[in-house]
Amino acid sequence: MNRRIRVALYARVSTRDKDQDPELQLDALRAYVAARGWEAVEYVDQTAAGDLAHRTAWARLLADAAQRKVDLVMVWKLDRAFRSTLHALATLQDLEHAGVGFSALTQPELDTTSATGRLVFTILAAVAEMERELIADRVKEGMRHAARQGKRIGRPPVTARAAFTRRWPAVRAEVVAGRLSRRQAARRLGIGTATLARLLATDEGEGMAHGQD
Repeated sequence: MNRRIRVALYARVSTRDKDQDPELQLDALRAYVAARGWEAVEYVDQTAAGDLAHRTAWARLLADAAQRKVDLVMVWKLDRAFRSTLHALATLQDLEHAGVGFSALTQPELDTTSATGRLVFTILAAVAEMERELIADRVKEGMRHAARQGKRIGRPPVTARAAFTRRWPAVRAEVVAGRLSRRQAARRLGIGTATLARLLATDEGEGMAHGQD
């Protein structure tokens, strides 16, 4: 006796649209599965596509797929599952690796269990690769533009942050007075001892220069 195909039905609605009802998606999915005599388990999220931290049902679905508890993942439409082409490609690759198919009910060309679906998957991979390259090019150009304008790229140094600026005068005074070692001061400020030595030397140099004015 052949084992029944196990299908994970996934529905998602956004919390921003109060009129949406996941049952509208699930009814169509249930009917499709029932007509084929398949076995279904349902996963439902009520959050935005990009809010993966709160898409707990989607996380459970992927975990079950990785353990081969299901044979096929089915959604009503592609955007119910994925937030971008890159997200779709990465997830479909994971499902393929686990031997789990993927299908979008209203977009039959996106059925990875069919020859046409696999072709679309290949095209999707090519589009995603191009998208990655475009994003990388935009990031690089943005960094070059910032450098041309003299802007610092990346996070500001520790010594430029507000917390350091508040603590530095008091810590420096304790070090100069001999009440605090340089190692202790560096630990308190969250910097290295070499950085602390450089800051102290800079302050001393500035003090000498002001004294000569």
